[in-house]
Amino acid sequence: MGRDGPGLSVSHIGVCVSDLDASLRFYCQGLGFEEVAAHEVGEEFAALMEVEGVRLRSRMVRRDGVTLELLDYDSPGTTGSAERRPMNQLGLTHLSLRVDDVGAVAATIESLGGTVVRSTRTTLDFDGTSLDFLYCTDPDGVRIELMDLGG
Repeated sequence: MGRDGPGLSVSHIGVCVSDLDASLRFYCQGLGFEEVAAHEVGEEFAALMEVEGVRLRSRMVRRDGVTLELLDYDSPGTTGSAERRPMNQLGLTHLSLRVDDVGAVAATIESLGGTVVRSTRTTLDFDGTSLDFLYCTDPDGVRIELMDLGG
């Protein structure tokens, strides 16, 4: 067995969404992801997903070698809140994107149904380089970090 494990590679990260069309617009038009696959999922995956009566539409979107699977549940629907999760809550916390202009990308996010959390804007000087950070969310509250590393 190699240090990377036996035949191990990252496939994708799943994101449950409330409106597939809005999320596709957000991630593809707004953040430059490209739709690379579409699937209809049914009862054959109920045991794996631990969701009885499951019926959903799945869209794979990819950018810079990262693939997100957007999951839109027709049945039984979605649960939970669309509020952004605290950073210290166990589990995945955010998607981080390097950008050239934090303000411009934030404006795009807002125009496509996301939220800009202006109070999180943080600018630091690191050895003469200005670093700029800002948290936003997608339309369903998934936290997105924008970072301009001045480079």
